[in-house]
Amino acid sequence: MRLILGSASPRRLDLLAQLGVVPDAVRPADIDETPQPRELPRAYCARIALEKARATPCGEGEAVLCADTTVAVGRRILGKPESAGQAAEFLLLMGGRRHSVITSVVLRTAARVWQRQVVSFVKMKRLSDRELNAYLDSGEWQGKAGGYAIQGVAAGFIPWISGSHSAIMGLPLCEVAHMLDAAGLRR
Repeated sequence: MRLILGSASPRRLDLLAQLGVVPDAVRPADIDETPQPRELPRAYCARIALEKARATPCGEGEAVLCADTTVAVGRRILGKPESAGQAAEFLLLMGGRRHSVITSVVLRTAARVWQRQVVSFVKMKRLSDRELNAYLDSGEWQGKAGGYAIQGVAAGFIPWISGSHSAIMGLPLCEVAHMLDAAGLRR
């Protein structure tokens, strides 16, 4: 069976490589990721991952792996910031407090769908004006849920996590390994 990664994320490719898995193809899904009115973060994340899996073409003898990572402060979903100003708003909101990082992963074949969700908690320190502006200038916030990547410069802002580091990066490796094993895809 061929494994198709339904994501353009280079981080997800790198994480799969840690398991010794190289997808046979990469087919990023293009879906509307707008939260529904009053949609809670966990439900939103699960819905988006499943929609990505359904939107990614899956032929006979193929399995599609898709994921979504959502950052939330309470019930508020912090998506990918559209501007440096919005990234600053997100980072200031998370500063000095815990937030949740939810990653939902879906593996779909013609016959079956597996879905798992991992919730981790992250504490971000309060950023000084100098730290905030330097981070915004780096551009690292672009395309990142919540405006940061734990594996980048922002790692220096994170004194504490509880949960799965790989899930915070975008793919919960333990759960993915079990799903791939269940589907007979581990090489």
